[in-house]
Amino acid sequence: MATFATSDQLLVIIDPVARQTDGESVRIAKDVLSAGAAAKVCLPEDPEEFARALGRRGSRRPVVVGDDRALVRAVTLLHRRRELAGCALSVVPVGDSALAESLGVPGGTVAAARAVLEGAERRLDLLVDDSDGVVLGALGIPPAPVRAAGGSEPVPAVSGGPWYRSLVRTLATRPARPTRLSAVPAPGTRLRVEVDGRTVVDLDQPVEAVSVAPGPGGVASVEVRPLSVGAEATPLLASGRTVTVIGEAFRYRADAAVSGPVRRRTWRVAEGAWRLTLPAVH
Repeated sequence: MATFATSDQLLVIIDPVARQTDGESVRIAKDVLSAGAAAKVCLPEDPEEFARALGRRGSRRPVVVGDDRALVRAVTLLHRRRELAGCALSVVPVGDSALAESLGVPGGTVAAARAVLEGAERRLDLLVDDSDGVVLGALGIPPAPVRAAGGSEPVPAVSGGPWYRSLVRTLATRPARPTRLSAVPAPGTRLRVEVDGRTVVDLDQPVEAVSVAPGPGGVASVEVRPLSVGAEATPLLASGRTVTVIGEAFRYRADAAVSGPVRRRTWRVAEGAWRLTLPAVH
């Protein structure tokens, strides 16, 4: 991992949602970053201005101050511009930060800002789908229900390995912006799941859930949980570089957003495709 000097020039992009929801944390982040490095602060008012600020970063190291959606937006923009490999991103979480914390970013504002100044960059894998979307952390089909702001929906049971379950469980207990998804599909979707061209489950076997996450070594970890009556069915596990899901129209949760419905989607692992600044390991 490459370390940074505090004299690096920073481009601090403060997401408008962060300014609206937690102005005090934004002020603290700005003060810590400005005290430790030469920082240019940008206050975009919408996603278009956010994109322009990131595109005009020059030699400055971009720091996103915002929630998980802002982090995913920055990675997606850089990926679609084919600039991701050459740009080390930093993030100071303000708002929902389950994804950022699962990647190793400190949850506290001061600790995260100090990691930007004193940390080290680490190369991470991600998933890229056939519509040029990216997944940094976890992918779930159907999307795990989340509690609306002010609601009290209990945490649902979710499939996937321990890392995936931890992330989705955290997302499910945090307030989320309302989506256009009116209801979570009932279990029993008929899907064909292929990993590197090999069929893990076919359309004749209804499934309760599918989870996919980029794992170490450039492979994705896949878990398919067949629908069962009575005793819990044994999950089907697989790993590979390409995952294709085909079948009934389905929605899926990728990181902090719900997408779909689609009838077919393919994700491939992009090994070491992006760099994130994390606390240095001493």
